[in-house]
Amino acid sequence: MNPQRRTFLRRTVSFIASLPFFSFFKSQVTAGEVSSIKVTSPAGDKARVVILQREGMVREDAVDINLAMKMVNEGVCHVTGNSLPSGAWRELFHPKDTVGIKVNCLGGKGVSTHPELVMAVVEGLRIAGVPDSNIIIWDRLTSELESLGFKINRQGEGVRCFGTDSTYEPNVEEVGAVGSCFSSILSRQCTALINMPVLKDHDLSGVSLSLKNLYGAIHNPNKYHDNNGNPYIADLNSHPLIRKKVRLIICDGITGMYNGGPGFKPQGSWPFQGIILSRDPVALDRVGCEIIEAKRKEKGLPGLKEVGRDPKHIRTAFKKGLGIGDMKRIEVVKG
Repeated sequence: MNPQRRTFLRRTVSFIASLPFFSFFKSQVTAGEVSSIKVTSPAGDKARVVILQREGMVREDAVDINLAMKMVNEGVCHVTGNSLPSGAWRELFHPKDTVGIKVNCLGGKGVSTHPELVMAVVEGLRIAGVPDSNIIIWDRLTSELESLGFKINRQGEGVRCFGTDSTYEPNVEEVGAVGSCFSSILSRQCTALINMPVLKDHDLSGVSLSLKNLYGAIHNPNKYHDNNGNPYIADLNSHPLIRKKVRLIICDGITGMYNGGPGFKPQGSWPFQGIILSRDPVALDRVGCEIIEAKRKEKGLPGLKEVGRDPKHIRTAFKKGLGIGDMKRIEVVKG
């Protein structure tokens, strides 16, 4: 076992052991640093979305730590076109960055960002030279993070983890049809953002993926669900605090939701056992939506538009130039 992975496992065992809802177990999967990945960067105005799926990602109700680390590193290599994780992570993040990892805890234990996957991302940031004190795992509420097993750390040494709670900017920022106060974590503490949504449908906006996950950065998301969240979701993501800070999206697809979201409904879920990565939020959401629609069709359900949940915000975001929404211009890399 190389020293880097040994350090990761030691840190992760300590982290997971402190979590009330997750148990660590010895992995049966051997995972090493990706040594060579040949990827041709898309030309022109295209986007790349990476889909990685592995059987056995979850064993005995816990995420395989080794496998999560391998998949995250492999995915980041594909996203950047760099053959080594060290180079890939350093291409995205600088040691002087303060990186916020925006997770999604709203769906509860069954369909939220997994702490083990987040720790794999943290280890990637360490590879880039980002110190633990410059990493913040965050969401709307501290209580929601804690309920999922995240270890809360507001000001102590190491990786910090806490919710915005009531700490929003005092002034309303207006962008398009949205007028909101932003989380001070995003506005004052983070120079860069990793967006970690979940692969799931939504009872109003159709899907809740990377674009929708940033509703967790404002004080009044309840105001912006009319008309399937359109144009509000796109308008919010056009704000510089989001548009200029998001450098990577890693969608947790360990468990996917094709019906009944955003909360966890076992009958509407399936073990996708994967992650979806991109630097383009619109492209990732378009591909994620296709995955959900395909699963609905497989289960004999009508499309999202047919049931009044057209995810039109993805098309609006494309029109606003926030990313690529045309499947012909999206390079999908599967592994």
